[in-house]
Amino acid sequence: MGGIAATLVGVVAGGVVGRRGQNRQWLQESRTAAYEKFLQAFGAVEMELREAFVDRRVPAVDWEPFNASLQSISLVASQDAMTAVNQICDVIEEFTILFHGRQPTELEELQPIHTGLCEAHVRFVNAARRSLDPLQENLIRTQGGPSPWRGVESIWARGERRPGRE
Repeated sequence: MGGIAATLVGVVAGGVVGRRGQNRQWLQESRTAAYEKFLQAFGAVEMELREAFVDRRVPAVDWEPFNASLQSISLVASQDAMTAVNQICDVIEEFTILFHGRQPTELEELQPIHTGLCEAHVRFVNAARRSLDPLQENLIRTQGGPSPWRGVESIWARGERRPGRE
């Protein structure tokens, strides 16, 4: 009788532990996918806003993928990652406000927004990395995301417009 009870307890405990491991694996995979989707959508929005500013044109942002990525990330992101996402969204909103009813003409208007986007991007990447693996080191700089400010200044100073952009 004792052997049967021990076997049943072992089976139940093994099931609980196995289920917990499956849940963690699902969350890890879901977070990774949501973080990737968000970074891709953020990159597209940031690039279009920056290029429209530099090209002195009205931006043509496709907000649907960005908003869809926010919905996905809201389901699985850690609290630190969500805080960083909210910071990115706040700065993106500041950027879009530059275009309300006018075309920005001063590079100085963009610099604090660009700085905010760079800082928020690094903050998000680091929070996402830690939520996937707490042993991940913080990055000082990331690849992708907002381009270096010196490149924005250089294009602006030369008054360049990329081919096909009016």
